[in-house]
Amino acid sequence: MTLNLDGLIPATVLPMDADGGIDEPALRSYIGWVVAQGPVALAINVDTGEGPHLTHDEKVRILRIVRDVTDVPIVAGLAGPSTDAAVRQARDFRAAGADALLVFPIPAYLSQPLDPRVPVAYHEAIADVGLPLILFQLQPALAGVNFETDTLQAMASVDGVVAIKEASFDARRFVDTARLLEQLPRKITLLTGNDNFILESFLLGATGALIGFGAVMTREQVDMIAAWQAGDTDTAMALGRRVQRLADVVFAAPVGDYRVRLKECLRILGVLDSAHVRRPLLPIDDDERAFLANVLAEVGLREDTPAAPVLAR
Repeated sequence: MTLNLDGLIPATVLPMDADGGIDEPALRSYIGWVVAQGPVALAINVDTGEGPHLTHDEKVRILRIVRDVTDVPIVAGLAGPSTDAAVRQARDFRAAGADALLVFPIPAYLSQPLDPRVPVAYHEAIADVGLPLILFQLQPALAGVNFETDTLQAMASVDGVVAIKEASFDARRFVDTARLLEQLPRKITLLTGNDNFILESFLLGATGALIGFGAVMTREQVDMIAAWQAGDTDTAMALGRRVQRLADVVFAAPVGDYRVRLKECLRILGVLDSAHVRRPLLPIDDDERAFLANVLAEVGLREDTPAAPVLAR
């Protein structure tokens, strides 16, 4: 399969029941809804889908369900934490239907300075499984790592690496990463993971977006990226303003609540029946649910409710 990453890759949510178990019928229905919006691939078992709170067996089961629902390429989140564990996961994820791997930063990287040999050897071992790899630069506030230039260059030079998800939430660092990739001898696709400047990422060099906010307003983001690619800047900017308004609300402090906020948005829109999350994640209160409903109306997603000005929060 040729892996086209130049577009929207939503990091999907995981529908759950009241006890925090996987709601398989709801998952099948939700994946069908996402695919119908036109993404180029799906990111499964990543943070948005509560990947850190899932067992390995659950992740494999989820991948099999998603693969049964769609032929759209699947990017599976892989989180180690050891090299041997990561290789086993990669093999199992490949067998379950994954087409590529998003390789999360691991605790072994938490060293100042980080020896580049550590992440390079880690990615080389995973790459031997035979799936394309997506590097992941993630802001430390979300348990990630911002890599030094020489380290990132060495990681991007590993055979099998085809892209990087840049999610530092720092526009300066994003530009520096784009310039670094331009200097490499082979193409490495730059995917934005910056939900705080989605369309602007494309002005700064991104050609695709692998983002949690892709779980909602999916069609609008697909259309926004398509307009940008076609040179229709006015349409892209108009959609970008709507998209960013809701994204800024979903990713407001505390940012960790973005998972349940995404589920609440989908529940309000009728895509999901509930917004249950797995403990220790917590639900939001009724006031915040009402606020989300108002913003959904403001950005034109709730046809039953006239769009009205909403005060910033």
